Amino acid sequence: MTKTPLATALTAATVRARVSVTLTRANNAQAELVTFEGLPDPGEHIAVLVPPQEIPHAETPLVRVHSECMTGDIFGSARCDCGPQLDEALTRLAVEGGVLLYLRQEGRGIGLYNKLDTYVLQDRGKDTFEANRLIGRGEDERNYAVAAAMLHVLGLNRIRLLTNNPEKARQLQEHGITLSSIVATEVHLTAENARYLEAKAKLGGHNLTGADWRPA
Repeated sequence: MTKTPLATALTAATVRARVSVTLTRANNAQAELVTFEGLPDPGEHIAVLVPPQEIPHAETPLVRVHSECMTGDIFGSARCDCGPQLDEALTRLAVEGGVLLYLRQEGRGIGLYNKLDTYVLQDRGKDTFEANRLIGRGEDERNYAVAAAMLHVLGLNRIRLLTNNPEKARQLQEHGITLSSIVATEVHLTAENARYLEAKAKLGGHNLTGADWRPA
């Protein structure tokens, strides 16, 4: 059977470089940053490999697939839960080890400037998904084929996925990643992000119960 271009891309990527770093945001955990060549899209995505520090490394590694959010990850904006989710993932990985895939998919794939344009609409009462549509973009344009390709390169075809997003789980499985379990992230609710989280749960299908769940 002839492989599709995407199927070929998922297995054709290679490691470009590996660099050791100390993660001050993860209790000074030692980690390795991994870059790639030949991924399915041109974004400069990276993997952060963290060895276990306090408990034995699980047979099936914990993996967080995190989409870039400059406003939340860097500046600590309280309009979303991205920054707290990133910090939670790094803290957990520092203890039990695993991998963080940091994907350059700002604003659910629409880019930083477009995301800030949607904030203007959200300030006028639109929810996060409707705001995306009103500027002519998709509700969620992220594609997790690139995450699957990164995992395949790293030899991680069976993982425990740290997420509340069933679409993320579905796409990874579609691209050949086996999910032994899905570990729920905490619900990082604040007065400023309450409407945003409500939209993610009601319209995006995100699991905000705080309970682990099984892949479909």
